[in-house]
Amino acid sequence: MKYIVVTGGVMSGLGKGITTASIGRILKNRGYEVTAVKIDPYLNIDAGTMNPAQHGEVFVLSDGGEVDLDLGNYERFLDINLKSIHNITTGKVYRNVIEKERRGDFLGATVQIIPHITDEIKQSIRRAAEEPIDGGRKAEICLVEVGGTVGDIESMPFLEAVRQMHGELAREDMILVHVTLVPVDTMGDHKTKPTQHSVKALRELGLQPDIIVGRSREVLSQQTKKKISAFTDVPAKAVISAKDVPDIYQIPMELEKEGLADVVCSYLGLENRQPDPAWYRVVSMEYTNRVTVAIVSKYGIEDVYMSIKEALKHAGRALSTEVNIRWLDAEAFDPRSLADIDGILVPGGFGKRGIEGKIQAIRYARENKKPYLGLCLGFQLAVIEYARHVAGIEDATSEEIDEGTHVIALLPEQEGISELGGTMRLGNCNVTLKEGTMVAGLYGETSIVERHRHRYEVNPTFIADLEAAGLVFSGFCGQRMEVCEIPGHPFYLATQFHPEFRSSPTRPSPPYVGFVEACKKNKSTQSQVAEQNDER
Repeated sequence: MKYIVVTGGVMSGLGKGITTASIGRILKNRGYEVTAVKIDPYLNIDAGTMNPAQHGEVFVLSDGGEVDLDLGNYERFLDINLKSIHNITTGKVYRNVIEKERRGDFLGATVQIIPHITDEIKQSIRRAAEEPIDGGRKAEICLVEVGGTVGDIESMPFLEAVRQMHGELAREDMILVHVTLVPVDTMGDHKTKPTQHSVKALRELGLQPDIIVGRSREVLSQQTKKKISAFTDVPAKAVISAKDVPDIYQIPMELEKEGLADVVCSYLGLENRQPDPAWYRVVSMEYTNRVTVAIVSKYGIEDVYMSIKEALKHAGRALSTEVNIRWLDAEAFDPRSLADIDGILVPGGFGKRGIEGKIQAIRYARENKKPYLGLCLGFQLAVIEYARHVAGIEDATSEEIDEGTHVIALLPEQEGISELGGTMRLGNCNVTLKEGTMVAGLYGETSIVERHRHRYEVNPTFIADLEAAGLVFSGFCGQRMEVCEIPGHPFYLATQFHPEFRSSPTRPSPPYVGFVEACKKNKSTQSQVAEQNDER
């Protein structure tokens, strides 16, 4: 097994996760089997209970693991399905060590950071690296991203474990990539001091980077690279420029231009094969159309809905259509502001905040024949809206939201649960689609697997009444409703599952493709109507 460890310096948010995913993509393009591990130095067991407005999206893995959004990027770039084992947190590490101590596994020894915590970290990395990837294949290369920045007290045990692993492995079996900021001053010159200080801090921990990836607005000059090389003892050819790009999927191409593959393959003793250009063809497609989608949410923060944003991008690229997103506050917007958009999307979420605004947006989409895509909570609210305004259940609501007629009810298996972490309906579930429905047409099959994250469902008591009123439940898991649609509407689809979690540039999600295609048609129809009015 070959390991590539990615660390970051100067500040958080530099793009270590995207850099890690891009390195993996470069190697995958050369035919290598690649897996990835994210180390999060927080004490939480996982990301499930963390505030998305502060931490970013909670991404859900196939086995139900609630993890950092970086693992979503790994899956999208590498076209693989990861598991909970690929996300290592301080909370998991300490829990495992304490459980071993309580069982007496340490035979009465005093349990310490070194060696017990660091040994657990190393074992966790190796277990994740050896975990078979899709189809039972074994990875040849494992990427390990150490979250946080060098110097953070929370990261110290992990960096010490990396130092120990580096000494235990053969020289060609592990390399260290350090991502750092190279800011530009008012005169347009690149400043290398932050990189120098960051590498100095890394060296003080016993780690010498093999490769430096310099994040900057502009391409680093050879002069800048030589200066960084002189101060860090990293060869100039291994100082890689990573300039800002408009689309994250272009980053592997930029790193290719910088010769990163040559350096990585040389250090790891790998054959530098000719890259498969399929990925680059997909992400280089030019747009010939443009649509605007309104996302009606209680958070106007893109990182909260990262997978949705990316899934729209994947679908748009497949249709040569640029998707512009208009973020609308569910608590403050006027439904009339939806008139000039091409489609409406209501995402998942929890709690009462902004609920009535979202219902207004759904009603507008239904009555005005605007393409609508509802996800998780957006599915449940579509059912509530239809119950109130079509089926005649005026006080229809959800058990989660308010008093009234609960057309949305708590899942039976959720009753009596008091702990929040990892207790929802999570991960992959088999869904059966009804033949002849729109959703079955989108998937091209009637048996699918999608990921879930919810506690509530359509109340079985009201399913017959809703269907009698014209709402079609077109997907189900056993007796649980998973998809609804409205026949005769240009595009009205809502899913209990989160199809965005399985979307990638090379495998865009069918509901998103259908939604963007409908937005294109809606825009075209509106343009034709406008032209006819102008002629009059």
